[in-house]
Amino acid sequence: MQLSKPVIVIVDDSPTNRRIYARLSRNLGFEVQVKTFENPAQVLDWLPNNRVDLIITDYKMPIMTGDKLVTHIRAFDPNIPVIVVTAYNDRSYRVACLDAGATDFLLSPVDHVEFVTRARNLLRLRSHQQITARRAEMLERRLASGINAQDLFVLDSREALAQVIDTVPAMISAADRAGNCIFVNALQAAVAGGIPADLVGQPVEALLGWERGASSRRLDRLVLETGQALPSREEEVLTDSGDTHVYLTTKVPLRDRNGVAIAVLTTSVDITERRNAERRLEYLASHDPLTELPNRALLRERIQREFARGRRGDQHFALHFIDLDRFKAINDSQGHLQGDRLLRRIADMLTDVVNEGDTVARIGGDEFAVLQTNITGPDDMASLAGTIIARLNESEQSPDPLNVGASIGISIAPLDAQDAEALMKNSDQAMYAAKLAGGNMWRFFAAEMGATSGEVVNLERDLRNAITQQEFIINYQPQFDLRSGALLGAEALLRWKRPDLGLVYPNLFLSLAEETGLILPINEWVINETCRQISTWEKQGVELRVGLNISSIQFRRRTIFQTVSNAIAEAGINPKSLDLELTEGILLRDVDDTIAQLDALRGLGVTLSLDDFGTGYSSLSYIQKFPLDRLKVDRSFIQRLAENKNDLAIVRTIIDLGHILKLSVLAEGVETSAQLALLQAEGCDEGQGFLLGKALPPERFLKEFYCQGTQVSLLNSKRTVR
Repeated sequence: MQLSKPVIVIVDDSPTNRRIYARLSRNLGFEVQVKTFENPAQVLDWLPNNRVDLIITDYKMPIMTGDKLVTHIRAFDPNIPVIVVTAYNDRSYRVACLDAGATDFLLSPVDHVEFVTRARNLLRLRSHQQITARRAEMLERRLASGINAQDLFVLDSREALAQVIDTVPAMISAADRAGNCIFVNALQAAVAGGIPADLVGQPVEALLGWERGASSRRLDRLVLETGQALPSREEEVLTDSGDTHVYLTTKVPLRDRNGVAIAVLTTSVDITERRNAERRLEYLASHDPLTELPNRALLRERIQREFARGRRGDQHFALHFIDLDRFKAINDSQGHLQGDRLLRRIADMLTDVVNEGDTVARIGGDEFAVLQTNITGPDDMASLAGTIIARLNESEQSPDPLNVGASIGISIAPLDAQDAEALMKNSDQAMYAAKLAGGNMWRFFAAEMGATSGEVVNLERDLRNAITQQEFIINYQPQFDLRSGALLGAEALLRWKRPDLGLVYPNLFLSLAEETGLILPINEWVINETCRQISTWEKQGVELRVGLNISSIQFRRRTIFQTVSNAIAEAGINPKSLDLELTEGILLRDVDDTIAQLDALRGLGVTLSLDDFGTGYSSLSYIQKFPLDRLKVDRSFIQRLAENKNDLAIVRTIIDLGHILKLSVLAEGVETSAQLALLQAEGCDEGQGFLLGKALPPERFLKEFYCQGTQVSLLNSKRTVR
């Protein structure tokens, strides 16, 4: 029979909250009755004489708190679902409500999607409870009416089976040889927009629609003719609302007591969310999240494909390696938000100037690549490279100038290389030659551009001099507690104050430093200098946690423990003030050896953070093996948090994962108030970024974020708009 409308009761002393929750309750996808109360006493007076299917209550209210109200509700009815909404993210409040019998929780400010989802699920649970109760009453009446024991047993078994089938999260139906429905479970009936009793006896087309119904009827005939089940298959179904759902459908024969197939049982499971998640993961694995261009991995695949095509014919192609010349200055002066906007515009421009069949990829930071196919000679490559440089150097008089410049290296296949790795390496070397020649130009690869070229030798020499002449400096970027607003610490960021070029960022020299082994003395200097700075601050009464990046080479050579322990001892600092930031590449290289080294470091008292989380393997199966304290969410997921639901879902998952593993979660690259508000609402513990504070020299850092020994609060700072 048709059930009456579900009744939702809202208890909150805030009129604004009552209006919001009532409006959300009316958007559940079906009609409901909503009753609101401003204090618990009112609802307790109303409850005994009225029906209710779901109660949503605030925790902190006049007269009594949420847990006390739940206790009274449970004394009246132990089965009514109760959601408690609270801004108190403290375990003791949750435990108190659970002990009282609360069903679920929501943190304030409430996420609207989460509210609707949880309310809808609890109303469905309540509906199943009521159906089960009515069936139990029906059996009691049949027993009282004198049905004999055998008939009652059959009826009881059928009712029990129907209850089980209705609780299965799948659409289940059965059709006879004539193609008419002989059974429909509750979920399948709801999807079809009816109730089971009305659909039994109807043709399958009434249940599934004409097109899908006709297909199902043909497959049913095949099952009945062969007497064999069909393999599971995926169906894409277009709903009346225009959405596409993916079902995993199976068909098996139903037989009579003689083993003859007389009907077909069809079971369909909605796997739309799983399939979308798989597609999203596949896309993220092969595309850059900021520009949505192919990433390095997908570029490598397409280069390999072109090599395979070339072996079947006489085709040539080229790879343009593009490194932006002035991007770092723009990024630092205008902020990462403007920097990201510029990168997206450059991606659009590159896509616009290449030919159909060419590939534009972002391979990291401010580096792009163009795979140019079907070339006829050097003029084709020179023309494209010249066009790209011209577009990147458009003057201020242009409607929307890029004004950034680039150095481009070009390698040709199969002339310069016979595989993807060699082609990418050679174009990289040609790009570096263009940059050393002054930048804002392109160069073809030549054999003498190897690792022994004079420019690289000079850079290596300058790096060695920088170590001995102490030309490196460290700036510190603040990290805040996103709940209390307190300044928790800072990240130490390396800079090279090069005499002939000014301030140089790590992306221009760290790769060479790693190739030559100079990264070891550089990182040792960073560790010692950071510990020295921590000691200076501690003597001034400033206690901060300072994070710094660790090189994978230090783990491979097993020098990290000795380096860190010596630096801590020499500076005389509290080890808890030092936070070592690791990449997933470090963790996955030699798991057992890495765990041993991390355990030794934790034994010193330092903390350990996993940097750039979400961009690599990011698996629960390995994270839980390592003695970590913190996950740092990669900034690529933060930048479009307010506009991209997928990025918000990923960040929410990372935060939940971190909290399940009892790890703090820090968001990098917080650039806007909207991003900050979403991170706070999702329960992210810490944050850093251009909005919260730039990286500053230690003296300026102290003046900016300390005022007469008192920490500046994020929540009271003019940096944010609450």
